[in-house]
Amino acid sequence: MELVEEVVIVGAGIAGLTTSLGLHRLGIRSLVLESSAGLRVTGFAFTTWTNAWRALDAVGIGHSLRQQHGFLDGLVASSSVVSKPGTQISFKVKGTIGDHEVRCVRRKLLLEALEKELPDGTIRYSSKVVSIEESGYLKLVHLADDTIIKTKVLIGCDGVNSVVARFIGFKKPAFAGRSAIRGYADFKVNHGFGSKFLQLFGKGVRSGFLPCDDTTIYWFFTYIPTGQDKELEDNPTEMKQFVLSKLGNVPDHARTSVEITELDSITSSPLRFRHPWEVLWGNISKGNVSVAGDALHPMTPDIGQGGCAALEDGVVLARCLAEALKKELNVEGKEKEREEYKRVEMGLKKYAAERRWRSFELISTAYIVGAIQQGDGKIMNILRDAFLAKFLAGLLLKKADFDCGKLNIS
Repeated sequence: MELVEEVVIVGAGIAGLTTSLGLHRLGIRSLVLESSAGLRVTGFAFTTWTNAWRALDAVGIGHSLRQQHGFLDGLVASSSVVSKPGTQISFKVKGTIGDHEVRCVRRKLLLEALEKELPDGTIRYSSKVVSIEESGYLKLVHLADDTIIKTKVLIGCDGVNSVVARFIGFKKPAFAGRSAIRGYADFKVNHGFGSKFLQLFGKGVRSGFLPCDDTTIYWFFTYIPTGQDKELEDNPTEMKQFVLSKLGNVPDHARTSVEITELDSITSSPLRFRHPWEVLWGNISKGNVSVAGDALHPMTPDIGQGGCAALEDGVVLARCLAEALKKELNVEGKEKEREEYKRVEMGLKKYAAERRWRSFELISTAYIVGAIQQGDGKIMNILRDAFLAKFLAGLLLKKADFDCGKLNIS
């Protein structure tokens, strides 16, 4: 079977659905190919900083998500090794263009909100891309079920193992030397965390607990795995016991969050990142093909900007593509195909130019912050304590003080 589409987006994650919705708002239809049978909700939740809310407002779903997620007014950063007062960081400050806004958003609710706003038939589930090939000014996308889709524009939002990223020349993301176990706990009653993000640092480990609302907590635990630890990834029971044994001196309600987490609400994965110089010097776009989200800038989670940056990508990409696709052409036939291709190529180059330095900056910052936050040894611990006290609050808020712009096109 062979289909013809104007825009094909590979991956129905945050970047893919945001791009598709942005295009829809601007009057352009896209087809989103998703390899799984339904929406992917791996990771459970993520910190949604000010920059992400500006992107969510740009595509028109910010208001509904605010009703479902509580406002985080600050962060408490403490040691899980020694008992001493934590560093208090307030989020109730103004940025360069307005007040900061921080919430912990459930990934499932975000993806459902994006999907709900898209026309029926936009997402094609159980559609795994196996290869891509050139066909004149078009791309041929081959699926596992032998379907071939011809498209004028191909966008890869297919994660760290992106087929599209490999097609345009990106290497496989590198292992950061750390792994993360994540969980989602439902207390059924008030969890007692209030509206603070609790972050704890130990010997070579880091953990965090973020309220999504009054009764639910998203938590994470990052560590440096040994060869023996790799067996944890497929065993939720052992994951939970491992986290509980390594948490250290933490508040009772933090430990309880892990203890009450259901086994199907725990997941583990290695942390991967793209070498920042690849983003700086590599091809973010190639002809009528480009990438967004983790396919472009996989990063460690240490500044909480992976999902936020994916939302930014979607808005910028939709705007740049729409500017290219909506211009009237006064030519026909092969000349029209050539001119459309050139305009799409220029639109994607504009997107790449807007996202290159932003991606480079976020990947680099996250990696450095992670190395300091999770370091072991006396010197690193001293550096970490000084870093937390003086720089962490400003750094997190500075990276969030960014506006990807509206969907308006000229």
